[in-house]
Amino acid sequence: MEDLKKRKLEETVGNGEFSSVEHLRSLLEPLPKPQLVDLLARLGSQYPSIAEEIKSVASADPVNRKLFVRGLAWNTTSETLCATFSVHGEIEEGAVIYDKTTGKSRGYGFITYKHMESTKAALKAPSKIIEGRMAVCNLACEGLSGSSTTPDLAQRKLYIGGLSPDITSEMLLNFFGRYGDIEEGSVAYDKDTNESRGFGFVTYTTVEATKKAIDDPDKTFGGRNIIVKLADSHRNKMMQAQVPPAIPSMPYPVAAAGYPQPGKPHGGVAPVGYAYPPQALASYHASYPSPTSAHASATDVIYGRDLDIGNGPLEIG
Repeated sequence: MEDLKKRKLEETVGNGEFSSVEHLRSLLEPLPKPQLVDLLARLGSQYPSIAEEIKSVASADPVNRKLFVRGLAWNTTSETLCATFSVHGEIEEGAVIYDKTTGKSRGYGFITYKHMESTKAALKAPSKIIEGRMAVCNLACEGLSGSSTTPDLAQRKLYIGGLSPDITSEMLLNFFGRYGDIEEGSVAYDKDTNESRGFGFVTYTTVEATKKAIDDPDKTFGGRNIIVKLADSHRNKMMQAQVPPAIPSMPYPVAAAGYPQPGKPHGGVAPVGYAYPPQALASYHASYPSPTSAHASATDVIYGRDLDIGNGPLEIG
C-alpha cells in the first residue's frame, strides 16, 4: 500500500503536476491554523518523510523542548532532577539552579529534552514527587504563567498551619490527597536548617476539592489540631498583623495660666491662695516629653512591651 502511494507521488512529480512553492504558499496562507495543522498531520501520517520533516522542524527550537521545574527540595541535585524526568525521553540538558553567593539551591531548575514528544509527555503529568516534595513543571517559555497562576488559584490554594515538625511533604500530600487531585504542595522548610517551619501549602486542581478540605470538621493530623484555610486569606491576615493600629496624636503640654513658662521667670501676679517668697523666683524648668517620646510611651503602654511589631517573618504562600 505504501509503495503504491509512493509510486503515485512519483508519477505526479514526473508529469509536472506539482505547483511551485510560491503557488502553494499563496494557497496555504489564507487558511486558519487549525486547518493547516490538520492538513500537515494527515500528510505526515501518510508519508513518513513528511512526518520526519515535521518532527525536525518542531524540535529545532529548544523553546518547545525546555521545561521549568519549581517546588524542588533544597537538597535536590541536578542528577536527581534528570533521573526523575528521564522516564519521558532522552534529556539534552538538565540542572538545578543554585544561588551564586550562598551556593544553595533556589528551589527550581530546567529540563531540556532532545525531542519535542518527550516534552509533551512530561507535560501530561506536570506534578511529580521528588525527594518527598511535589514539584511542578511547565514550558519554560511560559515562566510562571502556567497552570498554577490561573485566575482561580486563590480558590484552590490552601494554607496548612500547626503542623508537627515530624510531618513531611509526602505525608502532607498523602493526607490531603483524600479530598481530590493535588497540583502542587509542600511543607515549608527553613533554607538554612532544612527543618519544618510548622506550616505548608496545598494547591488542588479543582475548587471543589479545596472546599472539601476546608469544610471537613476533622482538623486533626499527626496528633495535632491543624489550621486549614485559603492561603490568600492567611496572607492578608498576616499582613494586617504587621501594621500596628493608628495611635492618636498626643497634644504638647501647655503651661497653665499663672504659672511660669519654661526658662522664664514668673512676672505675673501670684494666684489667689499662693504666696511667693521675696527672693527672685528661679526659672522653672519643666521636663516635657517630646511628641516622639510621648508617642513611643503610648505605644509601649498599648502593646505592653518594646516596639517589636513587624519584626517577625511574614508567612506568605
